[in-house]
Amino acid sequence: MPNYDQLTEGAQPCVLVVDDMPQSLHFVTAALEEAGMTVLIARDGFAALDLLKKVVPNIIIMDGLMPGLDGFEVTRRLRADPTFTHVPVIFMTGLTETEHVVQGLKAGGVDYIRKPVDVNELVARVRVHLHNARTGQAVTQALDFGHRPTIGVDNQGILLWHTPQSAVVLTSAFPGWAINQPLPEPLRAVIINLLEQHSLTMRQTIEVAGGVIECVLMGTMDDSINAVSLLLKRPGDEERLLETRLGLTVREAQVLLWISKGKSNRDVSIILNISPRTVNKHLEQIFVKLGIENRTSAAAIAMATMNK
Repeated sequence: MPNYDQLTEGAQPCVLVVDDMPQSLHFVTAALEEAGMTVLIARDGFAALDLLKKVVPNIIIMDGLMPGLDGFEVTRRLRADPTFTHVPVIFMTGLTETEHVVQGLKAGGVDYIRKPVDVNELVARVRVHLHNARTGQAVTQALDFGHRPTIGVDNQGILLWHTPQSAVVLTSAFPGWAINQPLPEPLRAVIINLLEQHSLTMRQTIEVAGGVIECVLMGTMDDSINAVSLLLKRPGDEERLLETRLGLTVREAQVLLWISKGKSNRDVSIILNISPRTVNKHLEQIFVKLGIENRTSAAAIAMATMNK
């Protein structure tokens, strides 16, 4: 499901207003549009849920009491859906009892505005929660990459942030590189080329001391920062990975690696300087250890293991 920002030009935020009162809808919509926002409207809870199947707004202004499906229940459903957990919901209602304020916050609302609405207050609160949501989402995305050797760069390949694992990769591959320095120029050039060619390829490699770095474009974050994973591969790394994670012997790991690269048993026997019969015996043991019956499944498991 796309974010509405991806469907329109520019960075104009999208606000969904859910209210069953036409006068209120008109008043709020006019204020938000004048503040430079794109406004979608829904006149009841069911209409809101139908609309949200097509688009994810940046923020929702929700009336609490509506016929059919009220705003509290709509918000509870949204909070149970991972697609909408990052979208802030501001309740807007004429209810004044404290219990309704509490009900709205418990349902998952981040704020509560009472009718009649003060336009300046409404726009100010929307802007604050938009900023907080975008900041929080950017941090979440960065943390998601935290266990990987990942860097964040702009479109010119300028290093903006890096995870601890990526610092290990960079200092290992480029002796003399320090954490507070720009990316090494050869790596920066590869990354720029990767960004320019992303419609054709999502990965490129660069040779470094003792191996290669595979640069994989993970995606572009909401703040237009490109997340690039740096996978340092040295001779023997893949065999050791298969050996450790799958409980194989050294030779079994070597056989499985070449099988995963599409080599026939005869090819493997030549590469490893062993007989084809020995390759078959190793494959039989690999099948038993992995609980599979054919080389296709073995190759698939090997690829999944090496790409974790």
